[in-house]
Amino acid sequence: VQLQASGGGLVQAGGSLRLACAASGSYDNIKAFSWYRQAPGKQREWVTSIKSGESPSYAASVRGRFTISRDNAENTVYLQMNSLKPEDTAVYYCNSRYSMYDGDHTSWGQGTQVTVSS
Repeated sequence: VQLQASGGGLVQAGGSLRLACAASGSYDNIKAFSWYRQAPGKQREWVTSIKSGESPSYAASVRGRFTISRDNAENTVYLQMNSLKPEDTAVYYCNSRYSMYDGDHTSWGQGTQVTVSS
């Protein structure tokens, strides 16, 4: 699976952005999409996941402000980010867990920069 992320940019605190991550390639089933982020000088951290047949889950730092959704027809996952804060500034990466004939695999997108100014 190849993942192509888009939608990052510069926004003022309190603003909104919507990220998208489109999946392509050969696979049997995408079991889960996730978003991670990595701020300068920090480790990559999990933000949110959406798994087939389950409710989305969120990190405490974004719960109530971010919403993950999935368009199965388009094999795309979205991250709606509202009430953005300067501490949300990071490179955002999408991740997928998918199945193939030989088992489960994971794939990462290239990352998209989100910058929130105060």
